[in-house]
Amino acid sequence: MSIELHKGDLPDTLDLGKVVAIDTETMGLKPRRDKLCLLQISSGDGIAHLVQFDRSSYDCPNVKKILADENVMKIFHFARFDIAVLQYYLGVVTKPVYCTRTASKLVRTYTDRHGLRENCRELLGIEISKQQQSSDWGAEELTEAQMEYAAGDVYHLHALKEKMDAMLKREGRTDLARRVFDYLPTRAELDNLGWNAPGFLDH
Repeated sequence: MSIELHKGDLPDTLDLGKVVAIDTETMGLKPRRDKLCLLQISSGDGIAHLVQFDRSSYDCPNVKKILADENVMKIFHFARFDIAVLQYYLGVVTKPVYCTRTASKLVRTYTDRHGLRENCRELLGIEISKQQQSSDWGAEELTEAQMEYAAGDVYHLHALKEKMDAMLKREGRTDLARRVFDYLPTRAELDNLGWNAPGFLDH
C-alpha cells in the first residue's frame, strides 16, 4: 500500500475507475465552522491519493468531476458528514454513494459499535489506528503519521463494501440500503441548512 500526496487537486491524467473510496479530514465536526482540509481517495488498488486543498479557493475541478459523476460509485464510512462537507466547501452534490456505516447499522444489529475500526476488525480481521483522528489537518505540511492515518481510512472500504453487500443480501435489505444511500445527499443538504436533527443516520 502506498500514498500519493497532491496539492490542490488530483492530476488531470489520473483514472480511478468506476468505484472509489473517499474520506475527508476537517478542522472539526461542524462543517460551517471547521474547514475542509484533505480528501482521501482510492480505487481499491492499494494506492491512497491525498488531496490537500487550497482553502482560499477550493479550486479542484478534477475532484469535483469525480464527486458529481453519476457513473462513479463513491464509498464512504459515515457518508452523511463527508457529503455535507464536500457540498458546503466544493459546491457539488456527491452521488451515487454507498455508506459502510449505514450498511453496518442495517445488518450488524447485534451491536451498537459501527465505527470503521470495529467493522474492519470484525469483518476483515484488520486493525486500524485512530490515533491521529484529532489532529491539525490545516497544517501546511502533514506529518507521515497524519498521512498514514488518512490513507488508512480508504484502503479497506472496497473490501468492507463487499462484506456488507453479502450481509445485506442475506438479510433481505439490499433495496432498503440503496434507498437510504440515495437519500444521503438530501440529508447532508438539510444538515448544511440547519435541519440536523438526531436520528438513525447520526454518527
